[in-house]
Amino acid sequence: MAKAEQVLSLEPQHELKFKGPFTDVVTTNLKLGNPTDRNVCFKVKTTAPRRYCVRPNSGIIDAGTSINVSVMLQPFDYDPNEKSKHKFMVQSMFAPADTSDMEAVWKEAKPEELMDSKLRCVFELPAENDKPACFRCAETILPDSPPIYQEEDGLRMRKAPQTNNPISASAAAVKDEGLSSRLLALVVLFFVFGVIIGKIAL
Repeated sequence: MAKAEQVLSLEPQHELKFKGPFTDVVTTNLKLGNPTDRNVCFKVKTTAPRRYCVRPNSGIIDAGTSINVSVMLQPFDYDPNEKSKHKFMVQSMFAPADTSDMEAVWKEAKPEELMDSKLRCVFELPAENDKPACFRCAETILPDSPPIYQEEDGLRMRKAPQTNNPISASAAAVKDEGLSSRLLALVVLFFVFGVIIGKIAL
């Protein structure tokens, strides 16, 4: 027997979009509408139950009314190169006369009475202009003025006068020559003094 066609209307119909960043819980809404004249039971299932919280995840939608279901994606490390394989299924059936024990109602439901719709999950990063101010600051300020660059610039400024100033270089050379002349004069003086003492001793 052919499967019954879904009577509930879903908004959105095919995709649940979650907009990052995903460092915190991201919530999207799924609207379930019941355009029929009968109450409809529903249940929301997912292929990744540990990654999502769904409130409410089951219940009864009265005839001619709708309900909003909040789907909350838990924080995780987002990899833009990895495609999401997570899927959701909204299962439904017309509510029986007795709905006091919904667990028993679902267990006793015949396959031909069940209706379902499937949605896939899509993860999106915010556009450049939608990013919080702190992200823009990190991108524009940090590369322009990190402390290490400022320190290197300061060192270059202090070294420049030592290497490029000809007056300082010549003064250093004269100072070195003066020291050499004094040492030479002392050596000669000691030599002469030694010769004189030697002659007197003889």
